[in-house]
Amino acid sequence: MTKRNLPASASVATEGEGQKLIAPAAIRNSAALCDLLDRVAPKSGRALELASGTGQHVLAFAQRLQGLDWQPSEITAERRASILAYTQDLPNVAPPIHLNATAQGWRDVVDPQDLIILINLLHLISREEAATLITEASQVLKPGGRLVLYGPFMRSGRLTSEGDQRFHDALILQDPEIGYKDDTQIAALLSDAGLEIVEVAELPANNLAFVAKKPTT
Repeated sequence: MTKRNLPASASVATEGEGQKLIAPAAIRNSAALCDLLDRVAPKSGRALELASGTGQHVLAFAQRLQGLDWQPSEITAERRASILAYTQDLPNVAPPIHLNATAQGWRDVVDPQDLIILINLLHLISREEAATLITEASQVLKPGGRLVLYGPFMRSGRLTSEGDQRFHDALILQDPEIGYKDDTQIAALLSDAGLEIVEVAELPANNLAFVAKKPTT
């Protein structure tokens, strides 16, 4: 992933106990995401979280969806250490791996997956990087596997709250290549990657979750 000059509000994490980092956003949205995954994710198999951040999400997911074997991933060593601190005692979570989800070719170093999830990253990367991420994820998914993309999005080219407008403006002021992606744009990228949209779920804080499926034939 290209090193971006992001506003301070884009990726907030504070120090917790030991090597654990704490992201307030993860505290706020974990329950809603667990409820979504409990409904749309496969009950067993392999699950990969891209850009796992602090590790709070994968901790919650692994505790709720115990039939899945979880593989967290992150670029930075500090965040991988935080993920490990949160999950090292869970039998269904592997140690985090270094993975740049926006780089071409990561499909070649990851085992086939039944579920791939990405939380709050697409607005922090370029459209080209988003297309690469979705294309690579599609190649990693097993037939019938699910891809879940969660975060803030435009709706038909429009930002639907003042808070979203301020955040989007702050992002593109720092880097004009990033910012909120449009829901129609994401739908097109998923289709181009050979994935079928199963559901677009409205979640708290004006966020969306795209749930897409890799065809079985």
